[in-house]
Amino acid sequence: MKRLPKFLDMYSQLIALPTISALEPEFDQSNKALIELLADWLATLGFKTEIIPVENSRAKYNLLATYGEGEGGLLLAGHTDTVPCNEELWTTNPFKLTERDGKFFGLGTADMKGFFAFVIDAVRQIDLTKLTKPLRILATADEETTMLGTRTFIRHTHIRPDCALIGEPTSLRAVRAHKGHVGKAVRIIGKSGHSSDPAKGINAIELMHEATGYLMQMRNELRDKYHHDAFEIPYPTMNFGAIHGGDAVNRICGCCELHFDIRPLPEMRLEDLDEMLQQKLAPMFEKWGDRISIEALHEPTPGYECEHSAQVVQVVEKLLGEKCEVVNYCTEAPFIQELCPTLVLGPGSIEQAHQPDEFLSAEFIEPTRDLLTKMIMHFC
Repeated sequence: MKRLPKFLDMYSQLIALPTISALEPEFDQSNKALIELLADWLATLGFKTEIIPVENSRAKYNLLATYGEGEGGLLLAGHTDTVPCNEELWTTNPFKLTERDGKFFGLGTADMKGFFAFVIDAVRQIDLTKLTKPLRILATADEETTMLGTRTFIRHTHIRPDCALIGEPTSLRAVRAHKGHVGKAVRIIGKSGHSSDPAKGINAIELMHEATGYLMQMRNELRDKYHHDAFEIPYPTMNFGAIHGGDAVNRICGCCELHFDIRPLPEMRLEDLDEMLQQKLAPMFEKWGDRISIEALHEPTPGYECEHSAQVVQVVEKLLGEKCEVVNYCTEAPFIQELCPTLVLGPGSIEQAHQPDEFLSAEFIEPTRDLLTKMIMHFC
């Protein structure tokens, strides 16, 4: 049998392959080389590998690797892409695994393609012929931008594992729920003109001021109507993130655009949020017609919750000796949860994600290997 690289060599090779996801085409990179590398390693271990092109992407791919036959079993999942980085802000090369003071530096060491080195290292130390249920490994694309990889995968797959684990950096503390994310733009087209006679124009900034008032009413209603005690901030939030309008002090503003986000709680229907938006801005639509529009900035991500009664929650809480948590950041969990009960649990700290000098502490290596081994043995 072909020999696999040692753990740190695998880890290093994953970091060395740039897999940046960006909405701007000039910064976006394919993940094909990394997917092929993972497929090669897993095939060496006897996995059946399936490299799946992601529809409507820029040369992006998912990988599903399966050992065993039948229903159920365990799915270990994660994304292969990283955020962009400003190399000048790093003290190490972001594409070279660098060990220093018990920390491993590199883009993706924590968030999160390095997780696949942990998975393969744990798997190769198990006698896979003794498994009675299938073990599946899913590597996805574009989680950091559109989550297109996992959205595409769940639309076409027929697998139904007993449970799934997503290896995002949670400091090995299990997460069973998080809020979603909805990004919207309100666009207002006014009528420009000379500022010396404002009545001859339609000032888009003034209309946006009115629209913002309605949105603030909605923000208050979300706070008062919806509640989930498990969250530190127990209601859906709305944040006004960016506003752009006008081009000169002596012109009536002809165009203004506001970007805002909503972070819905689990079980909230995204369609209800859309209806609420339409209702709140209805007076403006009635008065101004198509001068005002609402557009999605990206595909929304719903909130997610794995019920505490799920077997995977009970097993992981027993293994870790602590209760599962809820968090505010987003993952692919609401999509994988459509297939089976899902937890988010992995090495490294979320505090390192999207930061210069991203690192994973060496203290996570042995506990992660041990946890993955126990999970595979229990569920497979």
